[in-house]
Amino acid sequence: MATGVIQYKTEEEIDLMRAAGQLLARAHGEVAALVREGATTRQLDRRAEEFIRDHGATPSFKGLYGFPHSCCLSPNSVVVHGFATDEPLQSGDILTVDCGVFLNGYHADSAYTYSIGEVTPEVQRLLDETKASLYKGIEQAIAGNRVGDISYAIQNYVSPKGYGVVRELVGHGVGAKLHEKPEVPNYGKRGSGPLLQTGMTLAIEPMITLGKKDVVQEKDGWTIRTRDKKPAAHFEHTVVVRKDKAEILTSFDYIEKALQ
Repeated sequence: MATGVIQYKTEEEIDLMRAAGQLLARAHGEVAALVREGATTRQLDRRAEEFIRDHGATPSFKGLYGFPHSCCLSPNSVVVHGFATDEPLQSGDILTVDCGVFLNGYHADSAYTYSIGEVTPEVQRLLDETKASLYKGIEQAIAGNRVGDISYAIQNYVSPKGYGVVRELVGHGVGAKLHEKPEVPNYGKRGSGPLLQTGMTLAIEPMITLGKKDVVQEKDGWTIRTRDKKPAAHFEHTVVVRKDKAEILTSFDYIEKALQ
């Protein structure tokens, strides 16, 4: 997936990625306003693409490796790469919206998992803890640490709570290409992996399951779901490694405002 060597970004390049991240955050907010019982993921996908294109950008995912949609829309036991469909969302469902924006030569990538109507407390806890684990990982994205410090922080937060950490899917560098080096697993050992240095831009994205960690690929060649069919949650930000504290280039603010 991620190819080549690690690409370190200049402040000018980070400015461009920040603009892409802010547009992506706003696109997520547009989608969030439509996430409700009875909505279809095709409607959500259409709105995201319209908004992104109306603002002079391109959906990062559409056409990438042949993917047919602007967002990955992954309900319930689908971990990632779900297709947009005409099936209405129902109360009790969860839905991950994973989306990317390509603007002025640079990508931003982020994901958010929604609860639809009334979900069980157990499922809501999965969402809350997966989101919290994202920020635990981001706390470690500082110069002088290693990728494994991010990985360990995520795993060490969720595993003791009994959740599964998906192994086959990982975070990644992001920039002029959507998928750059290094890979950023959500499990690992402290002090292992590539050294984090100022100017590295990463998509950190815990993918956490209510049951076991094992996943299977559907016959469409894209959709990845949990083998035991239990729910999975996925939250993601694009960040830049800094000296003392990572800078988050995407935002959930527009989502959370829409959900109020």
